[in-house]
Amino acid sequence: MAKTKYMVFSGFLGAGKTTSMLALAHSLNAHGHKAAILANDLGAGNIVDADFTATSDVLTTSIAGNCICYQHENLVDKLRQLVAGGADVIFSDIPGCGIGALDHVYLQIAEKEADEFDLLPFTCIVDPERLKMLMDEDINLPVEMRFLLGAQMAEADLIVLNKIDTIDAEYKDKCLALIRTLHPDTPVMAMSARTGEGVDDVAEYLVSHSAAAQHREIGYGSEAFMAAERLLSWYNRRVYLEQREEKAVDFNAAITDIFEGIRAGLKARGANVPHLKAFASGIDGDFFKASLTGVDYPIEYDRKLTGSYSAISLIINARAAADAELMASVVDDALDNVCQNYALKHRTFFLENFGMMDEGRGNTGKASKY
Repeated sequence: MAKTKYMVFSGFLGAGKTTSMLALAHSLNAHGHKAAILANDLGAGNIVDADFTATSDVLTTSIAGNCICYQHENLVDKLRQLVAGGADVIFSDIPGCGIGALDHVYLQIAEKEADEFDLLPFTCIVDPERLKMLMDEDINLPVEMRFLLGAQMAEADLIVLNKIDTIDAEYKDKCLALIRTLHPDTPVMAMSARTGEGVDDVAEYLVSHSAAAQHREIGYGSEAFMAAERLLSWYNRRVYLEQREEKAVDFNAAITDIFEGIRAGLKARGANVPHLKAFASGIDGDFFKASLTGVDYPIEYDRKLTGSYSAISLIINARAAADAELMASVVDDALDNVCQNYALKHRTFFLENFGMMDEGRGNTGKASKY
């Protein structure tokens, strides 16, 4: 029986990992494969990427509550479920710091499940805008974040420069030259997951090559790693928005104004959000999906609602370079202002908010007493 091909994507927050997995899955499916996606997040649930991938025609499932690095048995169970559903290639990503899966996922599978899975190249998706951190340009993120981007690329078997549709040829060449200078022994490719340019080439490379599956020293657990982790916080919320008055509501505009309120609130407090995402589902496949990759960048819309609704369920995910309580306060203010301006009322059905290094996160906290 042929083994299933499996691989993990890493990358900085907002690099386009989910969009890349979907684009590559569609490419492989068009060439006779059945690719599947295993979405992963640190949060306990209500994850935008899981709901977004479920709207596609790609076989999907998810693991929440912690990184797949620390859920080996659960990961393998989910992979086997996808194999039972017919998948012959499976993609997953890692959230949070975006490093560590080589040791915690690849090497464990190579040791324990080598008879079931062939490991494809561990791949880092790179956003050309984030590369400016390594060019000593200021992109309004803490300097500690540079470590994460550098470590992600150092850990990879393949580095893919994404979003090439957003840059000119000169800057694309500059990005590729920098990556190759920093990592001369690592293959480098380029694509746009959004437009499809270069996607088929990357997909073909992935399924025709194998992972090295060897430990690389990248500074995981180092002081630089800890310093970056301390600056990150997670915010997940599912809120039900409904009309307070008998009048039409433009929910596309309302959600956009929530984004703009969060942007303004973070700017006023000198904070940033490397990735803010929202998803709202309508009827018969109608949905809204948008993201923001920093307070200085425009909102990116994957899709807007086409139908008219009196109420929607909205998921908000924020991965912030900000204190967790500050982030929660900013979202509260933005939501309250939009509800007032659009005559909406809201009910929260799920909310979690934590710093990456918070004691007690993920059931790892120790009891204490005075």
